[in-house]
Amino acid sequence: MIARMPSVRSVNVAPARPVKIGGRTVMTAIGKRGVDAPVRVGPTGLEGDEQADLSVHGGLSKAVYAYPFEHYPFWQTVRAQARVALWDEPLAPGALGENLTLEGLRESDVFIGDLLRFADCELAVSEPRFPCFKFNAAMGFPQAAKLMQQSGWCGFYLAVRAPGWIRAGESFELVPGAREVGIPELFRAKVRAG
Repeated sequence: MIARMPSVRSVNVAPARPVKIGGRTVMTAIGKRGVDAPVRVGPTGLEGDEQADLSVHGGLSKAVYAYPFEHYPFWQTVRAQARVALWDEPLAPGALGENLTLEGLRESDVFIGDLLRFADCELAVSEPRFPCFKFNAAMGFPQAAKLMQQSGWCGFYLAVRAPGWIRAGESFELVPGAREVGIPELFRAKVRAG
């Protein structure tokens, strides 16, 4: 159970851009950056944000991607072990491709259909995120996606139930839904099936 109100540490957006990965050029918007001002949340996501491949990211059910800040020390450590970053080099919020870097809400706390009620918008938990080769490139080493699968620290997608505005630093309420299917269980099942 959650001890305190969860909050938004950072709101992150990025335009899609061409990046060279494995000798080929692909479009990606994984390198998101924090925004200081309030950001408009519409039915398909945050204003100023794009998804490069709508077959796997974006759309109404995957409009916003949230990731727990509590997992950031793990990624900082494994990047240092892989020698793609210094031991004390922090990862900036948005580095994992998330729109919302959350504090106080992990995958084990949420179920499909739970609502995140903000002061001016409402988002519904829709599914876990599954990493791809672009995540490996963003983290800087080829085992990153496999580590996400093994740890289960995948974050989760959100559908927009009530459009509005969202800003860094704001707290929100977790409103339980039916609580039948949790993010960790669905993630593990899809990883095993895939």
